[in-house]
Amino acid sequence: MDTRHVAVETSDAALAGDMTVPAERRGIILFAHGSGSSRLSPRNRAVSEALANQGFATLLLDLLTPEEEQTDERTRELRFDTALLTRRLSDVVDWLGSAEETAGLPVGLFGASTGAAAALGTAVRRPDRVHAVVCRGGRVDLAPDGLAGVRAPVLMIAGSADEPIVRVSFQAQKELHVTNDVHLVPDATHLFEEPGALEQVAGEAITWFREYLAGPEGQARHG
Repeated sequence: MDTRHVAVETSDAALAGDMTVPAERRGIILFAHGSGSSRLSPRNRAVSEALANQGFATLLLDLLTPEEEQTDERTRELRFDTALLTRRLSDVVDWLGSAEETAGLPVGLFGASTGAAAALGTAVRRPDRVHAVVCRGGRVDLAPDGLAGVRAPVLMIAGSADEPIVRVSFQAQKELHVTNDVHLVPDATHLFEEPGALEQVAGEAITWFREYLAGPEGQARHG
């Protein structure tokens, strides 16, 4: 299984990413990390590895440049600029559609914390490309375009002990007009550091993407 570094040119920045491409892939899962994190997040990398082992290509991406990340460490402003994050994530979806290894593959989005807001915003802006969304500890309340326009099935995973995320997840269900679900990981907190919590996140994500990236476009494709 090949993992390589990629540089994705968006309309306003060059973004660093790590792409894993199985020989046969049933879709590409694009990760949007949360506030104060990066593509090196051990949590997202663990989920990415689990998905790759099940035949999904994955792309872990930094939505901020190194210079912007330095600024954000001081100001904490850019991590909450979900309009900026959504615009860049949407550009990356377009790039996946033209890249040789991923062109024609259905796209799933996995967003954590504020990255979940960007994932939902991208689902609104790229309805023909984004087939499913999974949010882990997601700030779904910060989706820049609201939730009514989302057309892809949405799974929201929250730790049962993470009360603010549990609350916004169930509120989001009232605003979504597509297939959706909230999965609570028992006794888990926001970072899912409890034993077995992250494994449950990965398992639920695999199940969701298997179901909603299926179909003619989503069948395994040889490299």
